[in-house]
Amino acid sequence: MAERGRPTDYRPEYAEQAAKLCALGATDDEMADFFEVHRSTIYRWKLDHEDFCDSIKSAKEVADERVERSLYQKATGYNYTEEQAIKIKVGQHEEEVEVVEVEKHSPADTTAAIFWLKNRRKDDWRDKHEHTVGGDPDNPVIHKIERIIVRAADRDG
Repeated sequence: MAERGRPTDYRPEYAEQAAKLCALGATDDEMADFFEVHRSTIYRWKLDHEDFCDSIKSAKEVADERVERSLYQKATGYNYTEEQAIKIKVGQHEEEVEVVEVEKHSPADTTAAIFWLKNRRKDDWRDKHEHTVGGDPDNPVIHKIERIIVRAADRDG
């Protein structure tokens, strides 16, 4: 039986191109735009072509790890080298410009640290804490609720 539908526009070299795009942070929509296809075609290519799917997954993992490292550095602070132009007086009315490397420090960023901790240490840092009532017969909250129910029943009864 012959295959139905339009033949695929997929080419084997797309796997490498998709990997490069994903390593630069491209989304599926941006890849679709690059390949001049609809987003659903990208999804279909992922299902039909294992090499395409694998190249995208591995490149996205590398990009995500790079962002994770950057977030960590932002959260903890880091040193970096920057080139700066400085003026040097070489005569009474004469100056030269020289480019020098200067070591600088970027201090820890509180917002990045909180974001990191809320995602990596959810139980300790999330804003909403779950409290359950019940299960533990020694829980003082349960005893207080029971006393309230008994008093209400006595009053109404």
